[in-house]
Amino acid sequence: MAKTAGMSQSAIGRIWRAFGLKPHLHETFKLSTDPYFVEKVRDVVGLYLAPPEKAIVLSVDEKSQVQALDRTQPILPMTPGQAERGTHDYVRHGTTSLFAALNVATGEVIGKCHRRHRHQEFVKFLDHLDDTLVKEPGVSIPIVLDNSATHKTPAVKRWLLRHPDYHLHFIPTSSSWLNQIERFFAEITEKRIRRGVFKSVPALEKALQDYLANHNADPKPFAWVADADSILDRIKKVCERTSDSGH
Repeated sequence: MAKTAGMSQSAIGRIWRAFGLKPHLHETFKLSTDPYFVEKVRDVVGLYLAPPEKAIVLSVDEKSQVQALDRTQPILPMTPGQAERGTHDYVRHGTTSLFAALNVATGEVIGKCHRRHRHQEFVKFLDHLDDTLVKEPGVSIPIVLDNSATHKTPAVKRWLLRHPDYHLHFIPTSSSWLNQIERFFAEITEKRIRRGVFKSVPALEKALQDYLANHNADPKPFAWVADADSILDRIKKVCERTSDSGH
């Protein structure tokens, strides 16, 4: 760029820093095409910022296909001047799926592992959730979740008819960032799964349950501060930039 513009490399560097430009980075994005995007954003964000009285707002999803990976050689521990090291290759011992519900107000997470990821397992998790959740009579339970087909089957609808206190609130398509449980999944991936060594699926499932128990011993809710108007305004600006990009 310096050669093309007839400027020095240091001058180009100063311009990049002044305007916060980082041409060496490349990020991705995806805009939702959900026809009810605005309505769903206002609905979900409203539950986060101004939940109904006598309601327990839950954020629900599944972290599917979590692999039980075992390194081919023992991990070398951290030493002075040297980070912990593990082999780049591994042995696969199978997978499990973590079904989880985050209490938006308290940060507590109710989770259950299942070897398969179907609507049958989702209904079983709803039963587990109803048995585990501590609630007073007359409390409504809004559930924020994505548009997976497993969440919309006739079996799920029949379960909801038998449990009228529960109400599903779907986020827009391609908008997983609106579901707060994804932040918990990011944490458990970084702090437990990615650095773990698991010689079997039961060992992986025990590690996940132990992490949940440790988390729930001192839960902290995620701070959601963006209101619907500010979110929609930012997305509007992205749409305007996309339409003017010439692509």
